[in-house]
Amino acid sequence: MVVWCPDWPVVAAEIVLGTPAAQPVIVLLGNRVIACSEAARREGVRRGLRRREAQSRCPQVVAVEHDPGRDARAFEAVVAAVEEVAVGVEVIRPGALALSARGPSRYFGGEEAAAERIVEQVAQACEVESQVGIAEGVFAAGLAARGGQVIPPGGTPGFLRGQPVEAIERPELTDLLKRLGLKTLGEFAALPAGDVLTRFGFDGALAHRLAAGMDHRPLAVRRPPPDLEVTETYDEPLERVDVAAFAGRALAERLHDKLAAHGLACTRLGIEAVTANGQELHRVWRHDGMLTAAAIAERVRWQLDGWLTGARRGAPARPTAGLVRLRLVPDGVLVHLGLQPGLWGDAGADRERAHRAFSRVQGLLGPESVVTPVFSGGRNADDQIRLVPWGDERDPHRPAAPHSDPVPGVRTHPVLAAHTEPTLAITGPEEQGHDDGRRRKRTVKPPVLPPWPGRLPKPAPALVLARPLAAVVLDGMGETVGVSARLELTGAPAALIIERAHPVAITGWAGPWPVEERWWAPAESRRRARFQVTLQDGRALLLSLAAGHWAVEAIYD
Repeated sequence: MVVWCPDWPVVAAEIVLGTPAAQPVIVLLGNRVIACSEAARREGVRRGLRRREAQSRCPQVVAVEHDPGRDARAFEAVVAAVEEVAVGVEVIRPGALALSARGPSRYFGGEEAAAERIVEQVAQACEVESQVGIAEGVFAAGLAARGGQVIPPGGTPGFLRGQPVEAIERPELTDLLKRLGLKTLGEFAALPAGDVLTRFGFDGALAHRLAAGMDHRPLAVRRPPPDLEVTETYDEPLERVDVAAFAGRALAERLHDKLAAHGLACTRLGIEAVTANGQELHRVWRHDGMLTAAAIAERVRWQLDGWLTGARRGAPARPTAGLVRLRLVPDGVLVHLGLQPGLWGDAGADRERAHRAFSRVQGLLGPESVVTPVFSGGRNADDQIRLVPWGDERDPHRPAAPHSDPVPGVRTHPVLAAHTEPTLAITGPEEQGHDDGRRRKRTVKPPVLPPWPGRLPKPAPALVLARPLAAVVLDGMGETVGVSARLELTGAPAALIIERAHPVAITGWAGPWPVEERWWAPAESRRRARFQVTLQDGRALLLSLAAGHWAVEAIYD
């Protein structure tokens, strides 16, 4: 169950500053509108507009600067009101909180009755409008709260399937997904989880779980051991907000460092305080992602500000004495060992500094000194990756349509004890259609990307050699193995000699996979037969036979 207060920054400005929320009001951050009142929306004001644009649409609008501390202080009264009728409240952010729906629904006689009781309690205690959403998971319940919906059990995946991808509230990821053609959470959730983790990183994987409606079972969330909690006792009671915030920041950094030493990251933070007269205060903050040291310190400051500041409408009385003890409890953690960040970070100053360094190296050594790989179409390991100078367009030189098998409809096995039946792949100009001057112009329909029949079967080799190594494949009699014009082997491969090394026994092999390319252009034509072999020493190699000469082209991991 999620309790959501619409336009909370505007409501908080009314509570703390006295700005009437019934009038046109906008809240600005970085000269852009991040929240606006209902009266401002009726005049055409929307989130994301610049100040000038918002004022041009509604000249009488009142502009208020964004203050997260103000929002948190004002929201403390709402949290306290909800706690009077329900337990286990977790603050998601100022303006939204979550709690388990099972207890209130049983006590008040149903989920809808519990939602009505909580909305009534907030309205009576704080004079604040709120909406409640119930679903399987905090993320889905938050979306349901915007419409005041109660999603029936088992209906959460269907409810999320039609939601726009902007609902995950990650602007950079959302923009990338939309450019990839994914417009709904259902389309995003349909992607393989492993591919999402590889392409979008750990935060993208968390967003993928949210889109699939699986945040009700968080990734490896567990109760941490007691030694992860951090506590500090103060001789002088903390009565001023700035002094308490400074102390809380030092405590937050200690907690973050301790979690990082164990390979963990915090997702739910418990903040506890004890006053000089023995009063105990407790609050839990929840976050969909991972709380950094700065995020932990920020939430501690907000909470301390909410406890120590009593001048707000409908708020409980401030503590009668200063705080003498602070305690931070990582109530939920994620195992963070599997995260492998980028070499210089995904965004921010480090990324920009790396880009400037690459450009500087290119200026000193030339454009070809810094290159990045681009995946293209092709049948062989040496032509599926193209190195592009840094800063150039990363478009594939030879784009291709994806397909799961080298030959559509034919299942292949990478390594067998005996060879598979060879399949000849002969390509013509119509299949290539890239740079031979014979591509046809289409005026009605866009060109269809061609597949690459006859390409190497999966898995792809881990290392493609820049210069193939000369080799010799021997049969059981010590004779060199060859392939006839009818694709028949002269003998079963038994040993491999790489350059001038000693022979190594071949324990498994598959092939040949012959391919003849660009036969219409004699100067560019290429005919070869490819083999996959495993050796007695554990290595797996990709071999090729062309014009009677063997070579090692790539190495499998």
